[in-house]
Amino acid sequence: MSDSRKTVLLSGASRGIGHATVSRFSGEGWRVITCSREDIPEDCKRDPNWTHHIMADIAERTGLDHFIGEANRILDGGPLHALVNNAAVSPKTPFKERLGCLNGDMEEWRRVFELNFFAPLGLARGLARSLRKGQGSIVNITSIAGHAIHPFAGSAYSTSKAALSALTRELAVEFAELGVRVNAVAPGEIETSMVGPEYETLIPRIPMHRMGTPDEVAGAVFQLCSPDFGYVTGTEVFVTGGQHLY
Repeated sequence: MSDSRKTVLLSGASRGIGHATVSRFSGEGWRVITCSREDIPEDCKRDPNWTHHIMADIAERTGLDHFIGEANRILDGGPLHALVNNAAVSPKTPFKERLGCLNGDMEEWRRVFELNFFAPLGLARGLARSLRKGQGSIVNITSIAGHAIHPFAGSAYSTSKAALSALTRELAVEFAELGVRVNAVAPGEIETSMVGPEYETLIPRIPMHRMGTPDEVAGAVFQLCSPDFGYVTGTEVFVTGGQHLY
């Protein structure tokens, strides 16, 4: 870890927004360390900047501790310049209903919060020393669903993302003492494998009349980690095409 490239660590890297964000940072010459429950595609293993991928389920305490330990071993006391907390889960009931307040297993609610809320907190704490050395940035991926009722995002997911928004503000204040900035990006309707045909009904509610792309979210994440945003912390950027305005 001794060369001059900046280093980003990202959770939930195997597809969608996470994969696009890896591509953006790698394209800008950053060294990339990632984790997900799945292995990465074979062609990604040939990316010279994507140096390490750790398979871990960070919704489990043992998996989170394993990943933090491996990441710190790879960093070897060196600096970390960006932490992107992207991994999340939005489960449905067996009948494909939203996991709401009156339905669904409480243990499933707890699992949602373990991954969507406690994992970002654990990663921030576990990597604080390296982030301080890098005078780095943390970007939490929140959601438009954390700010308004969403027809397809369940209550467990939405409230976990609202909690992550609040955590972003709290981290921003505490990590400022370390010289580390903390912000969030809140995507709206983004064209990924998680989006089904039913999402087409939401397009009329988007002022820009289209869904966003993973690359557009990745661009916002990258800019928040750049020197151009060096005086920005505690902010949540809405990448929604204006949908959050309604």
